[in-house]
Amino acid sequence: MYKYFPHTDADLQAMLDRVGIDSVDALYSQIPDSIRFKGDYQLPSEMSEMEVRQLFEKLGSMNQQLTCFAGMGVYDHYTPSVIPQLLQRSEFLTSYTPYQAEISQGTLHYIFEYQSMMAELTGMDIANASMYDGTTATAEAMMMAVAAGKKQNKVLVSAGLNPKTREVLDTYALHQGIELETIPLKNGVTDLDSLKTSLAEGGVAGAIVQQPNVYGIVEDFMGFADACHEQKALFVMDCVAADLAVLKTPGEWGADIAVGDGQSLGIPMQFGGPYVGYMCCTEKLIRKMPGRIVGMTKDNRDQRAFVLTLQAREQHIRRQKATSNICSNQSLMALFVTIYLSLMGKQGLKEAAQLSYAGAHYLWDELNKTGRFHLVFDQPFFNEFYVKYDGDVDTLYQRFVEAGFLLVKLEDGLLFAVTEKRTKEEIDNLVKIAAL
Repeated sequence: MYKYFPHTDADLQAMLDRVGIDSVDALYSQIPDSIRFKGDYQLPSEMSEMEVRQLFEKLGSMNQQLTCFAGMGVYDHYTPSVIPQLLQRSEFLTSYTPYQAEISQGTLHYIFEYQSMMAELTGMDIANASMYDGTTATAEAMMMAVAAGKKQNKVLVSAGLNPKTREVLDTYALHQGIELETIPLKNGVTDLDSLKTSLAEGGVAGAIVQQPNVYGIVEDFMGFADACHEQKALFVMDCVAADLAVLKTPGEWGADIAVGDGQSLGIPMQFGGPYVGYMCCTEKLIRKMPGRIVGMTKDNRDQRAFVLTLQAREQHIRRQKATSNICSNQSLMALFVTIYLSLMGKQGLKEAAQLSYAGAHYLWDELNKTGRFHLVFDQPFFNEFYVKYDGDVDTLYQRFVEAGFLLVKLEDGLLFAVTEKRTKEEIDNLVKIAAL
């Protein structure tokens, strides 16, 4: 009847006996008494189910509900209601690695479909069975480039990369002996000449760029892949997944590795996670890719079956020599993305992206009419744009929040993002606040 049962006293005692201690409190004996909480938790002793629901509804009503015009890596896209229902089916409901193919056909099947769809969306040859999130996927790509580059340990990073992603790169690089060098922007886009200069100095394993970049600008990466490949460096693109429905794919740009976050593919913002990182690459890099790859085959009855085709054993038996130590993955969120992509289809993805684009450009046109905003960079943008305000930006930001709108303050400007969920009425109301 219930999914989970508590341990009995006998169960607890058996476990304590097994580990050789007298009580559960002994597990925490090394925690200093001075930092232990000794008060009573502010929880009622007992409530009926109806009372518990009423309590949490009351607590939830205390939150201020804001209409989201924030972006910078996390976007308020529509989530079809059928997805949470399908996620809970018993053949799918796990986030762990499907080691035993004979009892994991459901999990292996949807991971195979996820890989196929992500490879097609990015225009790349291979996709792995998902990463934890977009930032760590980019860090894994950095390490993958260094592993492929053998003795080269420098990675060039565009200044247009999301600063939160850059912080994760810095952390990973510090403990991997990787040198990071920033490629500056020129009028809001990655400077190709600076990239070529750094590549010519040698020792570069790869270069990482973002599309659209942190300012929402859609960059032209013509010549970037060629410049990297001439110096035997890999070209890595970090892309907003949903935008690839209409933008030129990493495969078309000649990228060796495509990474990013799949959150824009219908995953709710949900306070920052869990999300799902994607990683795709060219076929020649398949054995440098972390994680695992699921393949389709036939069993001894000639029936279709799914198996783990490739995974690096070093992750399990020689961890110190592993390219990566990701041994599990966010496969439950990969299922989320797989169902979303299946429901939306190619036309639905394009339509959502086009609505987001149209909404963002309408918002900019209306803000521009107030005479108080101007684009920081005269560059094409997709569904996100960066503006400066002729006035006190902090006061304006607070006014937006008080009126029920959520935005991103970036440096000394504002970053607006629009998705297919934002209505004309919401946009017009936002502009009215901005014009005050």
